[in-house]
Order: sequence, then structure tokens, then C-alpha cells
Amino acid sequence: MIDKHTQSEKTGRKGRRLDWLIRLAIIPLLILAGIWFVTGMPGSTWSGPLPPLTEKEQRIHDNLERHVEALAGRIGERNVWRPKAMAAAAGYIRKTLEDTGYYVVNVHPFTSRGQTVNNIEAILPGHGAADEIIVVGAHYDSVAGCPGADDNASGVAALLELARLLAGTTLPRTVRFVAFANEEAPFFYGDEMGSNRYAARAHAQGERIEAMLSLETLGYYTDQPGSQLYPFPFSLFYPDTGNFIGFVGNLSSRSLVRRVVGAFRTSTAFPSEGVAAPSGIEGIHWSDHWSFWEAGYPAIMVTDTAPFHYPHYHEASDTPQQLDYTGLARVTGGLADVIEVLAAE
Repeated sequence: MIDKHTQSEKTGRKGRRLDWLIRLAIIPLLILAGIWFVTGMPGSTWSGPLPPLTEKEQRIHDNLERHVEALAGRIGERNVWRPKAMAAAAGYIRKTLEDTGYYVVNVHPFTSRGQTVNNIEAILPGHGAADEIIVVGAHYDSVAGCPGADDNASGVAALLELARLLAGTTLPRTVRFVAFANEEAPFFYGDEMGSNRYAARAHAQGERIEAMLSLETLGYYTDQPGSQLYPFPFSLFYPDTGNFIGFVGNLSSRSLVRRVVGAFRTSTAFPSEGVAAPSGIEGIHWSDHWSFWEAGYPAIMVTDTAPFHYPHYHEASDTPQQLDYTGLARVTGGLADVIEVLAAE
């Protein structure tokens, strides 16, 4: 006769083993689900040879090269310690926007280290949902000792070209093109950071910013294997070749990252990767999109991931001749399509 107590103990041990086996089986599934949540993006990245530039893309290419040369070549290092260069860059941006057809270009001045610096804004008014706003932004200052071709004349050049490409377009939502002062250290995270001023002001006024795209280092691409580095653990999931444009957001902006990546991949023949990760991970928050997160707005960074593969990052050698204007032209054309999609949602 089997003792009921002994049988109960055996049954209990079997139940506990089964419980642990179930838990062990669930853990890998949860890890895979987490990886997919962070890295899973719609569509497929472009692979294979790139087609020749179209006539439209060639014009974009030439304009981008001209803008980068003006900002990083003729003007050079531009920050509050070079106030004449900052003023020259601001003047160039404003005049280019005005010449493009933006007859009202808003200048938002503020004081930094005893100097007046400016955020510069051109507005494409919406028709139908004008109170819903898409912000496209890029900082125009450079780090001390650096002419800042990729960081961030490339982003400003793309901003100016996007404003030209979309000028006169009728879209439901309003699109704002904004060049920010003071993204580089020591202003990052601070009250004198231009995008922080802008986003805080928008929040205080109750503005409905539905999406913000921060254009941050867009001009360097290479097909060299092993050229791309990552903060851990992204090297496990992304390519080791730095030939792609990246779309980077935090977990709260995951929906925006996915919409942008999907729209870009639908229209553009160029490699692309996307990630929506915790903002505390190295590199995720390193641009003006951070300011919009702080104000409660969805925002992403569009970037060539320069800190992780560009050999001239924050160096005096970050000059206009280092950039890949063909790649930059493809990316800029694709971003114009993305903005149209976002502004029509």
C-alpha cells in the first residue's frame, strides 16, 4: 500500500519540476520578444548594388555639397566661442530658406555665454490639420576645434534641401524646418541648448508636435566590413558595415520609428536600420531629439551613427571632402518622402 503522504510529496516534486521547466522555456521567449520589440522594423533594408542617381537626386547632391562647403569649408568652426562664424552660419541658413520661397523665416534669439545666438525656423503651413506639427531639425554649431562637416553641416544641408523639396507642397499638417544653436558640449542637456529652448517653449504654449526628426550626422557611409561599432548588445543584431542610415528612438517613440523606417524603405534605395531602445543606452539620446523627449513629444534621430564609425568624428579633419554626397543625396530624397507621409497621416 502506497503512503498517501509519500505520494503527495512525489506529486509535489513533479509539479515543481514542471513549473521550473515552464519558466525556463518562457525566459528565452521573453528575451526574443524583447529583442524584436527593440529591433523589429517593417519592410526590409536595401541590399545589393545601388542604382545611378536620378536627375532629381543629382540636383540634391550638388546642393548638399554646396551647403556643406559653405558651412564647414568657408565658415568653418562655428560656436559661441566663434560668434562671427555662428552669425555667418545663421545668416547663410536664413538667406537660403528665404531664397527657397519661405518669405517669413522666424528667428528665435537667446543669450549664451554673453553672446546672442539664434534658432532659425521656416514654416510650411498645413491645410486641414494645421495645428498638428511635424518638426524637422538640425543643429548648426560645431564642436570646438572642428569645422563640423559631418557633425553637423551634413544635417543642416539636408534640412535646407528638404525645405526646398517640400516648398509649396500642400500637406494636411504643418511642417517646421528648424536650425538649432548650441547642441554641442557644454550645452547639451542644459538651458542654453537651442533645441531645449525650442521644445520647452512649444510645450509651454501647448503646441501639438506630432513628430520630431533630428538630422544628426548624415554624410558618411562605407562598405568596408568591420567598420561599424555599437554599444552593447547591438552588435549582436545589426550589420558590421557602416553603409546604412539609422533611425533611433526611445521606447516611447517606437511607433514613430517604425512609421519612419517603413516609409523610408518603401520609397528609397538605400540601406537602413531602426531601433527603439531605452534612452539610457549609450548613443540613443545623443542629439536634439532628446529635448523633445524631455518636453513629452515623440522624436527620433536620423543619423549615419558617426560616433561609432566615422574616423573624423569631432576632429579637425571633419572637412567637406570626407563626405559621401551620393549617399547623402539618396537619404535626403528618401526623407522628403517620409516627411510627406508623416504630414499626411
